[in-house]
Amino acid sequence: MALTDTDSARSSLSPAGLIGRARAWLADASHRSIAQRVAGTAFIIRVASAALIYICQIFLARWMGRFEFGIYVYVWTWVLLLGGLAPLGIGYLAQRFIPEYTGKSDGDGLRGFIVGSRWLCFGFGAAAAAVGIAVVVLYRGLIPAHFFWPFVLGFACLPIFAVSCVQDSIARSYNWIDLALVPAYIAQPILIFGVMAALYGAGVPATAVAAVLTATAGFWAVVLLQLVLLNRRIARTVEPGPRRYEFRYWLRAGLPVLMIDGFYFLLTYTDILLLQLYVGPEQIAVYYAATKTLALVAFIYFAVSAASAHRFSEYHVAGDRTKLADFVADATRWTFWPSLAMTVALVALGKPILMLFGEGFAEGYPLILVMACGLLARASIGPAERLLNMVGQQKLCALVYAGAFAINLVLCLLTIPHLGMHGAAISTATALIAETALLFWVARRRLGIHVFIWGRPAAA
Repeated sequence: MALTDTDSARSSLSPAGLIGRARAWLADASHRSIAQRVAGTAFIIRVASAALIYICQIFLARWMGRFEFGIYVYVWTWVLLLGGLAPLGIGYLAQRFIPEYTGKSDGDGLRGFIVGSRWLCFGFGAAAAAVGIAVVVLYRGLIPAHFFWPFVLGFACLPIFAVSCVQDSIARSYNWIDLALVPAYIAQPILIFGVMAALYGAGVPATAVAAVLTATAGFWAVVLLQLVLLNRRIARTVEPGPRRYEFRYWLRAGLPVLMIDGFYFLLTYTDILLLQLYVGPEQIAVYYAATKTLALVAFIYFAVSAASAHRFSEYHVAGDRTKLADFVADATRWTFWPSLAMTVALVALGKPILMLFGEGFAEGYPLILVMACGLLARASIGPAERLLNMVGQQKLCALVYAGAFAINLVLCLLTIPHLGMHGAAISTATALIAETALLFWVARRRLGIHVFIWGRPAAA
């Protein structure tokens, strides 16, 4: 007796049918399935990381109090900003150069980039650390005393931070998403939480100095371990041989990316950096807690970007515009719909979550409502920034981020003095919406690709 469509549907939804479909999906070697698996793995790791970091931050806020916690998050924001800029764009180009060298069977260039990019990034990070510490020492009289040692200790993290950027990108290029993300996003939070818990249990004051020192030491430890593990995998994947170091080529390609990353990081951190000029560490702590409550939404974008960037480059180099446009449409859907669901959940639970940080943190709940609008706008075009960056439109992408940063900066300066934290949230959300509109327009005009979640998702 032949099976009807209804019988087939029921069979596919049975436990055996679901297991069979899952096995087939895991065995599927197509680029689309690999990208889905990588994006899913990246998202799982980032969710686990978000949970660890969030728990760590809740306990730190309770142990340290809003004042010391505010100092810690402000200094670490500077570390994240300068650490992201220190590689001068090279740290994020492995997903472009590794597929390029591999596609051209250029083993010498591939081996040279894998080794040389890490040494370059370490040198740039060391230079950034030296300049940062020198500025703090020279202008010590202008910096509040409670910020001095946290800044010095935080800047000592910059050399290894820069190395972590390029190692993350190299691992992603080979779809080793566990090696790319676990050290910095899982291992380091566990180390910070364990050490700070031990200090608190021993009766040692939980100060910003202790927290920054723990974070810096933990970062050095996990990235050096990542270095060892990455070298082992590369040795099994890339044949040994001579190396060619194309430093000028990498730097030329990296400078536009530096502009993009520079304006992106400034856009991301301008609100917290400017808040320090008008409010105290206590309000910075509340604002930081509210922004981190929405971090899961941004992690979805991060996960899809991690899985798709090198595919954009691969299809572009091959000249296959149809596959590129279809893959962009997939990446946009993978970004938007999970982001929408996550935003709704976090808006519903935002206030009780903030109350976990301690007294006074719940006043940051209205900030969640405002910033959610900006994050959903960004999610509606998927990883459009990565697309433009991977297909040679770095300069236009940099101009987009420059415009969004300028909007954010001006609005922050106009609104924060009067509205405080709420002004920072409104400014950032507005800038994200403007950034989304500009990225959509550039992708449409220069690539002929519709990147918005609704509309015709194909090459024009």
